[in-house]
Amino acid sequence: MGARLKDKVAIVFGAGSSGLGWGNGKAAAVAYAREGARVACIDLVQAAAEETAAIIGKEGGSAVALSADVTELISINDAVERTIAEFGRIDILHNNVGMTHMGGPVELSEEQFTAALDLNIGPVYRTSKAVIPYMLRQGGGAIVNISSLAAIRWTGYPYFAYSAAKAAVNQATVAIAMQYARQGIRANCIMPGLIDTPLIYKQISGQYASVEEMVAARSAAVPLGTMGTAWDIANAAVFLASDEARFITGVCLPVDGGQSCAVSELH
Repeated sequence: MGARLKDKVAIVFGAGSSGLGWGNGKAAAVAYAREGARVACIDLVQAAAEETAAIIGKEGGSAVALSADVTELISINDAVERTIAEFGRIDILHNNVGMTHMGGPVELSEEQFTAALDLNIGPVYRTSKAVIPYMLRQGGGAIVNISSLAAIRWTGYPYFAYSAAKAAVNQATVAIAMQYARQGIRANCIMPGLIDTPLIYKQISGQYASVEEMVAARSAAVPLGTMGTAWDIANAAVFLASDEARFITGVCLPVDGGQSCAVSELH
């Protein structure tokens, strides 16, 4: 166990995993705890939040599992208030919720488009609205939003709404960082590239003839030659949330094995 986040409290939205293995939010919650933070594990599925909190507890950390719907402000407010009641403060806000809707503007229904916006950029607004007042009263805090490389690059997948929403996450992060910089609140964004998580087997694999083809194609598209893991995202999050990054704010950081530097796409 480390101590980079000793005495800090993190609230992680999307702290569960959508399947067996490690999703980005689950890994981030555990990584925060391993560095000494007390963690509120928030997920739409209570059992998923409890699984993550149980891992933290077994490793000697402190965590609480809560269910919340990030499309509803009242649900988020309740989770935040329960976190404050449990731990007394919130130093780190981590937003990990997102979902892809395949299709361009022609293929997507209006309902799918608005749902994608609501689920990918909406939580950044709602959780910030709920948490920032507590950070202001404390004298500061750190916000880590999870965006996507699709916010700034065409990756080969036809998810128009997802790309637009994640681009909004990037600039929303910058806006928060600049508005609250003098109040001691830092906000940064991580843009994951091609990461091997349980979610891709549910949302991406249908774009390929087989799972094996998907894994091979995604790995081949990365200059380092392999997909990243949830721990690559989690390690970046721990750094950005820690005092080691005290002079870093408003940054949208690619964690992508160099893919954002390359002129290539998935095939």
